[in-house]
Amino acid sequence: RLALLFVLLLPACLAKPFHQQGLFDFMLEDEGSADMAPTDDPVISGFGPVCPFRCQCHLRVVQCSDLGLEKVPKDLPPDTTLLDLQNNKITEIKEGDFKNLKNLHALILVNNKISKISPLAFAPLKKLERLYLSKNNLKELPENMPKSLQEIRAHENEISKLRKAVFNGLNQVIVLELGTNPIKSSGIENGAFQGMKRLSYIRIADTNITSIPKGLPPSLTELHLDGNKISKIDAEGLSGLTNLAKLGLSFNSISSVENGSLNNVPHLRELHLNNNELVRVPSGLGDHKYIQVVYLHNNKIASIGINDFCPLGYNTKKASYSGVSLFSNPVQYWEIQPSAFRCIHERSAVQIGNYK
Repeated sequence: RLALLFVLLLPACLAKPFHQQGLFDFMLEDEGSADMAPTDDPVISGFGPVCPFRCQCHLRVVQCSDLGLEKVPKDLPPDTTLLDLQNNKITEIKEGDFKNLKNLHALILVNNKISKISPLAFAPLKKLERLYLSKNNLKELPENMPKSLQEIRAHENEISKLRKAVFNGLNQVIVLELGTNPIKSSGIENGAFQGMKRLSYIRIADTNITSIPKGLPPSLTELHLDGNKISKIDAEGLSGLTNLAKLGLSFNSISSVENGSLNNVPHLRELHLNNNELVRVPSGLGDHKYIQVVYLHNNKIASIGINDFCPLGYNTKKASYSGVSLFSNPVQYWEIQPSAFRCIHERSAVQIGNYK
């Protein structure tokens, strides 16, 4: 009997200790066991919550992407911190879809078919910081988004209106991405973004807006409005943006920059105005202390003034230019006075090139 007991206990004694496998280990294991009969029952572990069928769960990350799902899976682990539902066929986010996910920090819903979000769908997500809604069919952003959000990305939807009520109270948001939507200037409520006290980066590119949105928060450091239908820059549009460091306005129809506009952005370091309809260099560059990069290529600039880029006389700028692009303009390089670039120390910083 003792000999028999020894034989039975020997495999258990020689067994290796439990080792937590990673997400990719599970994926490789699935490939190696492709000949096994599939099961519709989720694997239940005695050491943690159930992982939804066909999803991958590891270290509080639940990955349910690329599964053809038409709705949010039920019984998601309550300790989930990241939920990936991208590249599915989900059409609606309902109240209760994220119940008990009080520890969720990131929600990825990119590339679905979502056209409706219940007003209370995100109510349980008290710690949500990143919400990715890009590449869906949303006509408007939902109200009652979690106040804990720091990043909202909703490009490539069907959004045409941006209401103040949607963003009011989102004091922690730093990044807002709304590009490639059919937004018009008339669809942006005046001061829509003013409630976002920490907003640093906003991108509304490739839309139908015709002017810089009014009432942008002074906390902005980057404003990207490329690929729109803006025809001019006026001083009012940049009013109050004292912390702005990067302004992207390329691929618009801008033909003029109002005098004094650049005075409203005293800390600007990069100005992208390439691929527009400008006939002259914007005024104020020579007196601007910090601007270092100016993209003016692919415009209709026919001449360069001696003080367009540099301060009067031989005064130096506080920050030297590191890049000035003027190629693909009608101006001929031999017509430009060398002293026009007297404050630029690196010759390679200026790109003139040929006009075609």
